[in-house]
Amino acid sequence: MTRSSKKQLVSALVACAGALAYTVSKADLARDGELGMPGFPAPPEAYTQVADVTTAQLGNAGLGLLMAVVALLLIRPPAARGWRWAVLGVSWAGIAMIGAGVIGFGARAAGLAPGLGDAPPRWATAAAALVVGAVWVAGWSVAAVGAARSAREG
Repeated sequence: MTRSSKKQLVSALVACAGALAYTVSKADLARDGELGMPGFPAPPEAYTQVADVTTAQLGNAGLGLLMAVVALLLIRPPAARGWRWAVLGVSWAGIAMIGAGVIGFGARAAGLAPGLGDAPPRWATAAAALVVGAVWVAGWSVAAVGAARSAREG
């Protein structure tokens, strides 16, 4: 296995692990009937905007599973050009969304964005969620860049 293929494998697996961590966290919140992210509870008014918290969080967990599959597809991108570019497009959209979430929740934790909610009541949990999110984005980005390079070369 070449150095670049090892890097591609590891980065895609890191991205997949981030997506699975997200999936588990959303399933856990669904079980407890809570909105938000680990360490970042949603404000009370958010509950008035969601008809069924459990269903909403299970939907988010399903999205996490989809992101895990997309990350794994970056290990060996599909040979068909259209599918390969679809996987890359979905990856970059996911990277942008997760990255925006990490930035937003980080700003909330630092007190820079009070409109996003109160500072987290459980700092250790919030910090862990931010680290997982940042590592997830980094791994997914490296895997997407590697897949795009292999697509250009292939």
